[in-house]
Amino acid sequence: MNTLFIAGHARLPAGMAAQNIYETLTITAEIDKNYSVIVSASCTLATAHGQEFVQQLLRGYSLQDGIEKPLADIKAHYLGKAGNALASALKDLFKHYESYKGSSRSS
Repeated sequence: MNTLFIAGHARLPAGMAAQNIYETLTITAEIDKNYSVIVSASCTLATAHGQEFVQQLLRGYSLQDGIEKPLADIKAHYLGKAGNALASALKDLFKHYESYKGSSRSS
C-alpha cells in the first residue's frame, strides 16, 4: 500500500449540530507516501455537504509544502461555526504527519 491514513482532532464550539453527535471534530486524510499529497479527506461535520466541501478543499495538497495554503483556504471559504475547529484539526493532522516523517527518516 502506498498511502497513509492520518487523523487530526479539535474541540467543537458550543451550539453546533455536530456537537450533539461528537464532542470533537475529526479530519482524516489518506496521504500518498511518496509525494505527501492528500488523496482523499473526510471530516465529522454534521452534513454531507460540509463533509464533501472539506474533501474538495483539502484534496490535492501536498503536506510537504506545509499547511499554510489549506489553512488560508479554510479561513477564506468555510464561513461556518466550525472554521476554527477545522483549522485546529488540520494542524493536529499535520503534527501527526510531521511525526511520521521524522520517524520514517530515522528508520
